[in-house]
This record gives sequence, C-alpha cells and structure tokens, in this order.
Amino acid sequence: MPKLTLLLLPTGSPELNPTEQVWQQLRDRSLANRCYDSYEQIVDACCDAWNAFTEIPGAIRSLCTRTWANLGVTDGML
Repeated sequence: MPKLTLLLLPTGSPELNPTEQVWQQLRDRSLANRCYDSYEQIVDACCDAWNAFTEIPGAIRSLCTRTWANLGVTDGML
C-alpha cells in the first residue's frame, strides 16, 4: 500500500478505541448496576450481553468504523 499513512492516536482516548466503545455498549445495555454472587455469573452475564449485542445488525460496524480511517478501494487493490 504505497499511500498508507499511520495516524498516532493519543493515549487515554476511549472514544478512539473501538474496544472501549463496545464495552461501553455492553455496560449500558446489560452489565451496569448489577451484583453477581460468583465469578461464573459474571462470565455468563458477559457472554449473554455479548451474544445479544452481536445480534443487533450493524452494531459492531457502527462503533468500529471511522470515516477518517477508511482505506477504501483504489486502483483495484484491497
């Protein structure tokens, strides 16, 4: 990729980190303000939250897509 430019992202910027945005959605929709009696219940709740989140069409793509970081297709490449 001859025209590839690396963008240095500032540290401590969760809005620029797609993983943080996914976790925020999981917390907002399923995991916030709850108490669990065991580690297994926490794992089960996280798995249930993830499975429900992945069933929402386009949810991950909408959080992980940035217009400024779009590679796109040029000259038949990619």
